[in-house]
Amino acid sequence: MTERPLIISCPLPRTLPLLFAPDLLRDLFDRYDVVETTDEGLPALPAETLAEARYIIGQPPLSEDLLARMTSLRCIFNVESNLLPNMPYEDAFRRGIHVVTTGGVFAEPVAEIGLGFALSLARNIHGADADFRAGRERWGGEGNQAARLLTGSTIGILGMGALGQAVARLLPGFRPRLLAHDPWQAPSVTRGFGAEPVDLDTLLSSCSTLFVTAAVTSENQGFLGAEAFARMPRGASFILLSRAGVVDFDALMEAVRSGHIQAASDVFPDEPLPADHPARELPGFLLSAHRAGALDSAFKHMGEMVMEDLDLLDRGLPPQVCKRAERETVARFRSRPVAVN
Repeated sequence: MTERPLIISCPLPRTLPLLFAPDLLRDLFDRYDVVETTDEGLPALPAETLAEARYIIGQPPLSEDLLARMTSLRCIFNVESNLLPNMPYEDAFRRGIHVVTTGGVFAEPVAEIGLGFALSLARNIHGADADFRAGRERWGGEGNQAARLLTGSTIGILGMGALGQAVARLLPGFRPRLLAHDPWQAPSVTRGFGAEPVDLDTLLSSCSTLFVTAAVTSENQGFLGAEAFARMPRGASFILLSRAGVVDFDALMEAVRSGHIQAASDVFPDEPLPADHPARELPGFLLSAHRAGALDSAFKHMGEMVMEDLDLLDRGLPPQVCKRAERETVARFRSRPVAVN
């Protein structure tokens, strides 16, 4: 065994300098032997390197055989955000290997831009700006024909994990009736964030603004389709912040095209979005290029979280800063890895 713990680093598409501020990066290389590789290069590393590796930064695909060869492994640090269905989790848990994610760093920045989307859709901020620049602005009340307030309205959150909770924390100033649906969350936790737990049909049919913050799982892929959008009040705002996999995207575009709802999305089925994708020309659809959480401050916070948990693990303690994968749910996530930071 090497004197310093060995880390295998393969955080693509991210890099260590993106994740760690210069002082922390120096500390990382001072305290650990860091072997940098890629997802494809990992299986070809020397057998002794795999056997000595105590930590992985990244969540590369791991077969049962490859994981079995990593006999000293104690923790996998996912720095993508969503846990990926690319490894034998049961084997990891059986061996006491922690799988953790730093994805919580994105909750607040994504929630903030989501609130911006909601305000822009309610008051047509983006459309009014485009009209003004094109010389077709409408002054005063004429420019507010379809405007409405968030204040005092009924607002919904679909998914009360870290992101949904961050959205809920931003909303009290608007004095909304706040509804939420999350079959994986205890009702008392939802109530603790000021939201009323309701069934999905009530959520869809009641809210003038709906934030979708649910992770993609084996149970909910594409579950928001034409029927779901038809249940929403006419003119309601649908704000997609988590992953496009929870939505039938063609049905979403049709609901917007018909004028039944308006929408904003930071995520798409294929990224980057093809240049000829019809969403680019769709009025009533506010588009954002998966940039909601991609702040340098968030990336650097990831590195801080990893370093804190590395220190705990080195002292024989469990990780406490990153979110640990749960045996009962982790294998049900179905997120696709990001291709661009």
